[in-house]
Amino acid sequence: MVDDKIKIKVKDLGFYYGKSKVLADISMDIQKNNITAIIGPSGCGKSTLLRTFNRMNELIPNTRVEGEIIMDGVDIYKDNIDVVNLRKRVGMVFQRPNPFPKTVYENVVYGPRLHKKYTRQQLDELVERSLKKAALWDEVKNKLNTNAMDLSGGQQQRLCIARVLAVNSEIILMDEPASALDPISTQKIEDLMDELKENYTILIVTHNMQQAARVSQKAAFLLTEKTDEPATLIEYDDTNKIFTNPGDKRTEDYITGRFG
Repeated sequence: MVDDKIKIKVKDLGFYYGKSKVLADISMDIQKNNITAIIGPSGCGKSTLLRTFNRMNELIPNTRVEGEIIMDGVDIYKDNIDVVNLRKRVGMVFQRPNPFPKTVYENVVYGPRLHKKYTRQQLDELVERSLKKAALWDEVKNKLNTNAMDLSGGQQQRLCIARVLAVNSEIILMDEPASALDPISTQKIEDLMDELKENYTILIVTHNMQQAARVSQKAAFLLTEKTDEPATLIEYDDTNKIFTNPGDKRTEDYITGRFG
């Protein structure tokens, strides 16, 4: 029986770069319409874990996955999965804003046009709707034909979020989405995430403990205990519990800054 509150079930996940195993024995249930923060020291495989959810790691040669990632009841690593469609459903926002060197308008419509034909009116409506959802419309509605590279860093990042929303993604992966931004832009991204979780499932990798505590409902703590050993999931629980009453001493040590 499928639990309709669970969007993704991770079962005994392991991941290899060549012969090197970097993730091991990771199991977690990721809830719909929640923000899940993935935290842990630098180099412990947080971004690698994030990219397993849309199979982006496959773009790197000699990688291998073991275990299962079940999304809406379907294992996304089965041979018959349409990876292009998967990446449409599971959008990604990267650490640094990466708008295309095109107009704001063309950035938003680029993805949808790959999947089907639209009339100009449909595209206009899609652009307005996506930019409104990304809390950017009021700032750029008179600049739709401006090169996206001319926007501020915070605006570019929200444009990248609008691009994900334009293709009707259900899950949004965010890899340190505010680390390159100033505090005001960071606040806008965090406020936006809080609004988006009403309709989307969001996973965020962040080094910022305050940010994880502010924005997420669930937190997963990854740790590589020894050099050359894979990272494992030390603790996964409600964010409030992780930050106020962690069940593992290693989690407490990391959160309080004793290591990492």
